[in-house]
Amino acid sequence: MGDGRAIRVLLVDDHQVVRRGLRTFLEVQDDIEVVGEAGDGAEGVARAEELKPDVVLMDVKMPGVDGIEALRKLRELGNGARVLIVTSLTEQRTVVPALRAGASGYVYKDVDPDALAGAIRSVHAGHVLLQPEVAGALLSQDDPANGTGRGSTLTEREREVLGLIADGRSNREIARALVLSEKTVKTHVSNILMKLDLADRTQAALWAVRHGLTG
Repeated sequence: MGDGRAIRVLLVDDHQVVRRGLRTFLEVQDDIEVVGEAGDGAEGVARAEELKPDVVLMDVKMPGVDGIEALRKLRELGNGARVLIVTSLTEQRTVVPALRAGASGYVYKDVDPDALAGAIRSVHAGHVLLQPEVAGALLSQDDPANGTGRGSTLTEREREVLGLIADGRSNREIARALVLSEKTVKTHVSNILMKLDLADRTQAALWAVRHGLTG
C-alpha cells in the first residue's frame, strides 16, 4: 500500500474451513489484513457496517441471506467496501446478478492463492475484475434499460472516461491518462452514472463493452 496501510478484508462464507483457509493464506500477505469473518449474508452485512473493511470476499450461496442479497443491502446502506464474489465453476448463473448488483468482480473458489491476493489488490485499487465467461454471459443478455440512446447524452470527454473505466482503470490512472485531476475524473464518473442510470463502475464498464467504447 502506498500509504503503508494494509487492505482490510472481511471474509463472508458459510463454510468455516473455507474461511480458515482464506485467513491462513491472507494473513501472510504484508499488505492484507483479515479484520473479521461472517457465516452468512446477514452477519456479513452487520460485520461490514461495524468493521468498515476495504474489500469483502463474499460467497454466493449461503443459508438465509445469500451473497447477492447481502450485496444489495450493502449498496442500499451506502457501504463503500469493494465486494469480490467467491464462487464455484457451476455458479455462473448466480454470479451474473451479483455483478449487476454491484460486485467489483469474482474469482473461483479454486483460485490460485497468489491470484486471489492479486484480485483483492486489483478491486481495492478500483478495477473491475471480470473474467471472459461472465462478461460474455452478461453481454449476451438482453437489457433494454441499457439502450444506446442514453449514450448520446455523454460528452466526448465522458465517453473517453467511460472507455477507460471499461479497461479497468482506476480514477487515478484515468486522471494520468487524460491529464486531469482526480476530482475532475470523479465528477465525470458521477455524471456518466447519472446520465446512463447506472448504479456503479461495474455496470458502467459492462455498458461500455456492450456499446463498443472499449479500447
